[in-house]
Amino acid sequence: MLMLVLAAGTFVGIHLFISSSRLRDRIVGATGEQPYLGLFSLLSIAILAWLILAYSRAPTVPLWNTPGWLRGPAIAVMLIAVALVVIGLTTPSPTVTGGTGALDREDAARGILRVTRHPFLCGVALWAALHLLLNGDAASLVLFGALLGLALIGPPSIDAKRQRAFGARWERFAATTSIVPFAAIAAGRNQLRLEEIGAWRMALSLAVYVVLIVFHGRLFGAPVW
Repeated sequence: MLMLVLAAGTFVGIHLFISSSRLRDRIVGATGEQPYLGLFSLLSIAILAWLILAYSRAPTVPLWNTPGWLRGPAIAVMLIAVALVVIGLTTPSPTVTGGTGALDREDAARGILRVTRHPFLCGVALWAALHLLLNGDAASLVLFGALLGLALIGPPSIDAKRQRAFGARWERFAATTSIVPFAAIAAGRNQLRLEEIGAWRMALSLAVYVVLIVFHGRLFGAPVW
């Protein structure tokens, strides 16, 4: 369990104190954007692998019992989490690395970005919260709790970096979007247009969801049902 805690703390730490702080700006200034991104990506992958390995070897210490009737609804809601992740990964966005050129377009807030400007992280947060609820053991609390916390911290941190780097260009985009899903739409600052998301992204999300449900046991050692 100690190894899992160390791995989770390290994974969160490098994102909180390097990627999400002004330290990143200083490192990029010294090394350049691409070398920094390459090294940080390799470091993140290595620590994530350590985290997964530590979780697989951690003892099972039950903390709470999730009511059986919640499993079905939670698995259904997981489709939303998967859709946010898949659509977020396949949608060009000013909030992701290499996508800030979209800030120069008048229609930068398109598709899923009308719902939330951080679809991937919102999906990860929902995914982590559901897994935390369904598992209810100490190791899952550490793993999914760390990922949930990071997914919640990420959006305001990214927004702050974009604000520092792009100023008014970012403010124009942020004014028509929101971190919280549907908040900008509810406030009248944007409109929902499902056709912009793309049928192929929705179909891909459904396909990924079905694969994860059917092969969850083989892939992760824990069947859905």
